[in-house]
Amino acid sequence: MHISPDTFNILLFFWMGVAIIIIPVMMRVTAPYGRHTNKSWGMLINNRLGWFIMEIPVIVVFSVLFFTGPAIKTLPVYFFFGLFMLHYVNRVFIFPFMLRGRNKKMPLLIALLAVVFNLFNGFFNGYWFGYLNDTSYSISWFYDWKFILGMILFASGMVLNITADQKLIHLRNGGGVDYSIPYGGLFKYVSSPNLLGEIIEWTGWAIMCWCLPAFSFALWTAANLVPRAIAHHRWYRTRFENYPRERRAVFPFIL
Repeated sequence: MHISPDTFNILLFFWMGVAIIIIPVMMRVTAPYGRHTNKSWGMLINNRLGWFIMEIPVIVVFSVLFFTGPAIKTLPVYFFFGLFMLHYVNRVFIFPFMLRGRNKKMPLLIALLAVVFNLFNGFFNGYWFGYLNDTSYSISWFYDWKFILGMILFASGMVLNITADQKLIHLRNGGGVDYSIPYGGLFKYVSSPNLLGEIIEWTGWAIMCWCLPAFSFALWTAANLVPRAIAHHRWYRTRFENYPRERRAVFPFIL
């Protein structure tokens, strides 16, 4: 079924509106997974399985729509697709298996809610690049300031995300369940440099692609991760009396 550009844009603006509306809700309700896991949200499943269930839909939906759609796909477009998949291959097939603690759980409901999020974001970006893309992404796009700036942000954000995740993972070598205060790198300034890295990463991808669906994905990333980072920061300060007071939650010196 073909969706007209006008209908697509209406749906996309509605989806972005939901992201804005949900921010104050996310500020008040902390999703119970990771360090915030509890049984109040129903049935629990294995943490690694949960990550797989959450993230695999965006790979499938984006890929199917991207490759089955008739829109012209130039080398820059394939490059955008490759970067998107680079992030999610790590998220689905590498990151979950590096987590410490074999018996960690997450609510099934959280995984299913994340599936909805990823289905919509995979659809909007996959359908646009596969069916509606009328932007001239010629080879010269690689020399455009938008691509260069976006690539710098994407690469630096991904490195920050992965290295901060690794530091957090290695704080719990041996499968221990106790948390400790992370130090070093951007942990000097913020409690969640891994989440800051992901926000920077998808902001860069949005600038690089320079299209509304990519921007909506960056918006949703921030709407999800900024409240999450604030919850982490609050948790650290409650749990550790000696937690560094100069740290912010996610944006150095700001928030």
